[in-house]
Amino acid sequence: MDPQALAVAHACKGFLDEEEGLRLHELARAHAQIGPIVEIGSYCGKSAVYLGTGARAANGTLLCVDHHRGSEENQPGWEHHDTDTWDTEAKAMDTLPFLRRTLRLAGLEQHAMIVVAQSAVLAKIWSTPIGMLFIDGGHSFEAARGDYDAWTPKIAPGGILAIHDLFPNPADGGQAPIELYRHACASGAYDELPTTKTLGVLRRR
Repeated sequence: MDPQALAVAHACKGFLDEEEGLRLHELARAHAQIGPIVEIGSYCGKSAVYLGTGARAANGTLLCVDHHRGSEENQPGWEHHDTDTWDTEAKAMDTLPFLRRTLRLAGLEQHAMIVVAQSAVLAKIWSTPIGMLFIDGGHSFEAARGDYDAWTPKIAPGGILAIHDLFPNPADGGQAPIELYRHACASGAYDELPTTKTLGVLRRR
């Protein structure tokens, strides 16, 4: 991964660990020729830099899917609310300008497509098999399962399903992502690959 993009990722808002990010980069680079790389939940673009540079290295494409109004934990009064992302006119969060800036600084504007939409709505009209799906959107059970149900059928054989924020201990974080991961493992549709910290990785059979 080039130093400029890595520096952009370090400076970007978000909670993705560098080791997890580098794993995403390698996975995207290895699977971008199978089909597009799709991330659900771009926020301000930290994960998009890792995924996008991986896709770019394989002459592939990253699809950044987010409604940019923030997840539950990002709203005012919640632990992870960031006042910088609050749009006073709209009286809502707006992280889209941050994502656009991040992609520009990382040199990824020609390699990443931004789609401002609810992921389940976009999934209804998306038919291209994808090489990798990274789920890091809303962490409520309803939102996370909605992303999973809408997009996992579109993963090509040999493609990757990656899920962020796996916390076996409920005291460490929300349980929706790890429940998705366990559900995917139990489905028989995936082979488990090594995890990287809180990043779970599965390969579609």
